[in-house]
Amino acid sequence: MGTGTDRDFASLLDDLFVAPARADEPLPPPSIRVDYLSVADELHSGRIRVAADHATAEYREAADGYEGGLAAFLSNLERLAESGAADEELPPVDPEAIAAELGLGIAKANADFGRLRRSFAFNNHPDRVAPHLRQRAMVRMQVANMLIDDARRRAGLSVKRKP
Repeated sequence: MGTGTDRDFASLLDDLFVAPARADEPLPPPSIRVDYLSVADELHSGRIRVAADHATAEYREAADGYEGGLAAFLSNLERLAESGAADEELPPVDPEAIAAELGLGIAKANADFGRLRRSFAFNNHPDRVAPHLRQRAMVRMQVANMLIDDARRRAGLSVKRKP
């Protein structure tokens, strides 16, 4: 089996299955360093678990870091407003204003929360706004997602979102 020969894949497989393995030849190292089947077996075995409490704690811990960024953003926004640099009316980042915009005061069904999230993202996602409004849009999306998740919890629905 030379390297410069033109052979089809089936004949290469036939040679591999028919060729006897020599005991004196060392096997080449595997090209994949991770045994994916054993990793998959371990994940599906049930020995690795992520408790809902742990996931909630991680979510809350991540949200704590955003509060400082939100406070800095708001103080920077106030400074810009005082200097007169912000002439256009900016969308609010206040949670009460976003909740009113979402209409979360009315009881919703499970499908309504998904529709609310998608329609809010369609109008406010950072990729869909002007570059100078992207940071504000990111904060609005985070606040809206947090409010929708809290409303789902209050409605007794699980908070499962697609990654």
